[in-house]
Amino acid sequence: MNKHHENPLELLSAAPEQPRADMPPLLFLHGAYTAAWCWQENFLPFFAAAGFHSHALSFSGHGNSRRRDHLDSYSIDDYVIDVEEAVARLPAPPVLIGHSMGGFVVQKYLERHAAPAAVLMCAVPPQGLAASAFGMLFSRPSLFSDLNRLMSDGQVAIESLRDALFAQPVSMDDLLRYDRLAQPESHRAIWDMMLFNLPHTSRMLEHLPDGRDDLLVLGAELDTIMPASLVEMTARSFGVKATLYPGMGHGLMLERDWRKPAQDIIDWLARRQA
Repeated sequence: MNKHHENPLELLSAAPEQPRADMPPLLFLHGAYTAAWCWQENFLPFFAAAGFHSHALSFSGHGNSRRRDHLDSYSIDDYVIDVEEAVARLPAPPVLIGHSMGGFVVQKYLERHAAPAAVLMCAVPPQGLAASAFGMLFSRPSLFSDLNRLMSDGQVAIESLRDALFAQPVSMDDLLRYDRLAQPESHRAIWDMMLFNLPHTSRMLEHLPDGRDDLLVLGAELDTIMPASLVEMTARSFGVKATLYPGMGHGLMLERDWRKPAQDIIDWLARRQA
């Protein structure tokens, strides 16, 4: 039986009270170990209040999407198929906004599909996950081992979760809630990002209406998962300039100052339409 059509994908949505008629919908794509819930905390209501039809997808095996029991069989190409399915459910092609692994999925999607624009937040670079993994292995070995444990459904120390996502203060209540919502990741998808299914940057820019002008690259100064140097490498790969947020960590959409990147995305989208 085709594992892609046994049951539906989770798509969380927030509708604006006063829609901006000039703007396409937005589709937010989560990173590894999480699901659509990470966007529902702050970004979905914020973007809806700004007039955007906003949607967040949980990839297969994540959140309340189909077949958690099949998680380890899912590849990055499977997640791209999930995006195709989510896009087909929307009334118009969406702007794609991907965080971490979700940013890598955006890159793979754009190899073969058009989109009005794309935002890569703390994204796995087109060169893959190897530099991040080796850097963490040597600079933060305990965090590296904890993330490996989480990939196999093990327990992770709350302090490791804090180190992975946050550079700013976060309440213990929120940390405990995020810890309950965190989940394993597909080994196959991780290996795809490490080595086996890296994106072709030239193909991607061909599928954006104005090429690099339709691509926004964001990162965080204190990101321990996807360091600022790798975000800048991603930006250079596409011939654009990265925006780095001082004092912020990997979980840009959950950090205390999440409104800064959110507002910058809104302002960038508005400038594109002007």
